[in-house]
Amino acid sequence: MKVLFTCLTHRTHWYPLAPLAWAFRCAGHEVRVAAEPGLIPAITDTGLTAVPIGGSQPMIENPSDLRLMESIHDDAFTHLREFDWAAKEPERWTWEYLLAMANIVVPAHDAALTNDAMLDDLVEFARSWSPDLVIWETYTLAGSITARVVGAAHARLIAGPDITMRVRRAFLERQAAQPAEHREDPTAEWLSWTLERFGCREPFSEDMVTGQWTIDSTAESTRLDLDLKTVPIRYVPHNGEAVVPHWLRAPAPRPRVCITFGVSDWIQAFMPGERVSELLEALSDLDVEIIATLNEEQRERVTKVPDNARVVDFVPLNDLLPSCALVVHHGGIGTKCNAELHGVPQIILPFGVDTTVMGQRVEELGAGLSLPIEELTTEGLRDMVVRVLEDPSFAEAAGRLRAETLAEPTPNELVPVLERLTAEHRGESSGP
Repeated sequence: MKVLFTCLTHRTHWYPLAPLAWAFRCAGHEVRVAAEPGLIPAITDTGLTAVPIGGSQPMIENPSDLRLMESIHDDAFTHLREFDWAAKEPERWTWEYLLAMANIVVPAHDAALTNDAMLDDLVEFARSWSPDLVIWETYTLAGSITARVVGAAHARLIAGPDITMRVRRAFLERQAAQPAEHREDPTAEWLSWTLERFGCREPFSEDMVTGQWTIDSTAESTRLDLDLKTVPIRYVPHNGEAVVPHWLRAPAPRPRVCITFGVSDWIQAFMPGERVSELLEALSDLDVEIIATLNEEQRERVTKVPDNARVVDFVPLNDLLPSCALVVHHGGIGTKCNAELHGVPQIILPFGVDTTVMGQRVEELGAGLSLPIEELTTEGLRDMVVRVLEDPSFAEAAGRLRAETLAEPTPNELVPVLERLTAEHRGESSGP
C-alpha cells in the first residue's frame, strides 16, 4: 500500500504524524511525506522520504513569517485572534458571527496559509505516485482535495482540541436554520471550486473537512463531543533530534517543576527573558527544582537565575517530564500530550485559539490549573504552583489521563485498522 502524508510547514504539526508514518513503513508499506521546502529537513531527520512541493515557504516560527499576516486586513486578523474559540459566551455564536469568521478563515488561513501554495504540486505528485491513502493534519486540507482528485482514501490526524470542527458543526447547524437563499458556505464554495479546477467530477462533501475518518491522538476525556468517525491512537512522542543531558540522568533532588514556552520566536511577545526572570524569582523560596527550557533570545535576556533553578536550551520532554511533579506551559501540543502521557499535572497559560480550550479542560478534569497568559502575575504563578504541588488530587487526575493515553492502540497496532479502512474507502471518489 502507498501512504502519503502531508503537513503544514511547522514542526509541531509534523511531529505527531511521524510515529504513524514509521509504523506504516515498518509494516512494509511505501511512505512519502509531502510538504513545502521549509519542513523538508525536519522530515528527512526522521529517516522518511520527503517530497518538496509548493514554493519557498520557510519553517513557520514567527508570526511575521505567516502568509496569514500578509493576506488579511488588520481588523480581520484582530477578529481571528479574538474569536471566542472556547465558546466562553455561547450566545455570541450566532449565524452572523460564525459566517463572518468563515469569510475570514477560508481565504486567509485555509487557502492562503498553505493549501493553495502547495496544492498543484501535491496533486501532480499524487497523480504520478497514486497513493492508496492520504493522511493530512487538521490544517492541511490540500490532503483531502488531493485524495478526492486521485481517488485515494484519506484521514485527518489531530493532536489537540478539535476546535475547528466544533466551529464547523455549529456553523452548519445555524446555516440550516437560514432561508435557502442565504445559506452561503465559504468552505464548501472554496473546496467545490478547487475540485472543479482539477476536473474532479465528485462534488464537495463534508468528509473533505473531517476526513473520511479522524485519527485522534488525544486522551479520550479531553476530546470535544462532536460525533465524528474517530479512530483513536496512542500519542507517541517525537521531538526531532533529541539528546539527554548529563544532569537529567541523576534523580531530581526535590520536586521538579518544568517551565517551558516552546521554541517559537513569537512567544517573545508574551514571555520575554526579563519576564521569565521575574517568574523564576517568585519561585525562588520554594523547595523545588525549576527547569526552565527557553529559546536563545529568552536565555540571553534572563537577568538572574535563582539557586533552585536551571535555565537550559531544548530538552526532549519525553525524557524530562517523567522526572517532573508539574509542568508550566503555554498550551503547546507537544507539551500537553507529553504531560498526559507521563501523568504530570499542568499549569496552562493560554494565549488564545485552542490553548484556551486546553486550559479549560485540564481544569475541568482536575489535572491542573489554567490562567490566560496576559493575566499572569508572579504572585499568581507562585500560588498556583504551591496549590498543585500540595494537593495530591491533581497528580491523581493526571494519572487517570496517563491511563487513558496508554489504553489507546499504538501506531503499530493501528496499521491493520487503517489498512481495512483504506480498502473500504479507496475509490469512493472517482477522480477526474
